[in-house]
Amino acid sequence: MPGKALVTGGAGFIGSHLCELLLEDGWDVFALDDLSTGNFRNVEHLKERPEFHLVVDSVLSPSVVSELVYKCDVVYHLAAAVGVRLIVEEPVRTMVTNVQGTETVLQYCNTFGKRVLIASSSEVYGDHREERPLSETDRRVYGPVTERRWLYADSKAMDEFLALGYHQERRLDCVIARFFNTVGPRQSGQYGMVIPRFVERALSGAPLEIHGDGTQTRSFCHVSDTIRAVRDLMDERAVSGEIFNVGSTERIAILELAKRILALTGSTSRVEYVPYDAVYGLGIEDTLHREPSIEKIDAAIGWRPSLDLDRVLADVIDHTRRAPAAAELER
Repeated sequence: MPGKALVTGGAGFIGSHLCELLLEDGWDVFALDDLSTGNFRNVEHLKERPEFHLVVDSVLSPSVVSELVYKCDVVYHLAAAVGVRLIVEEPVRTMVTNVQGTETVLQYCNTFGKRVLIASSSEVYGDHREERPLSETDRRVYGPVTERRWLYADSKAMDEFLALGYHQERRLDCVIARFFNTVGPRQSGQYGMVIPRFVERALSGAPLEIHGDGTQTRSFCHVSDTIRAVRDLMDERAVSGEIFNVGSTERIAILELAKRILALTGSTSRVEYVPYDAVYGLGIEDTLHREPSIEKIDAAIGWRPSLDLDRVLADVIDHTRRAPAAAELER
């Protein structure tokens, strides 16, 4: 039966959509967010609902996390430093937020015996060169520590190790979800997310900047499918201590993505190729391909994405057209 749910990062892109879903399911929702990368606009429409509570504070605050975990029945830990640009520009913030924040959440979930879902990332797989779906047991392939992109991958891998350690050593009830490029309305292009960035530029007539040569491929999952997977993983107690990929298996090259967005928006924007070093400075590289195997989550809870890339793009384009002022502020 629904009770009280804590969503860390609840004013973020995915977190705000998850709060909406949990409220629809009858939960009282506590959203913890320091609004550094999250945004009050994402949850402003929820503020008058008596069962929604926004707590503007940090996941790095033990007293706040302790109080919220204690009063809630389940915890969805989504708070994290996100986006390639933020990771490159603020490496200390990335590591502290991701690792120390997760350890604080796990500590109090263990203390008070609360079930927790840890949001991880496909970045933990590293730089796989093969064009094939990645399964949860695949090896991780990283570059040197001087390549700053892998800092985020390492921090999320540490989150997973911590969660699995708490489960094995202290019997913490937890499950890990590895997100593969979740996209949808309200996602900001401010920190380098490619689809909102392309859509905003296409609608404004600005050039679409492709980092690298555009042959790198990605799979994009609609946020409504992602939060449905998160909710259902939390509800399935038999998956405690397990890791699950959450993403779409529809893969597309970034250049083809740009062309599709130009066609769907009717934009006359041109495409420009920009070297990674010119965007982020030295010490950044991209991974060539990223596609999840979803057989494990399908077998466990019967989850598969229900919305394809055309629907993802249509929803992002529609949202950006209806909220041009907000999009401009986020750029």
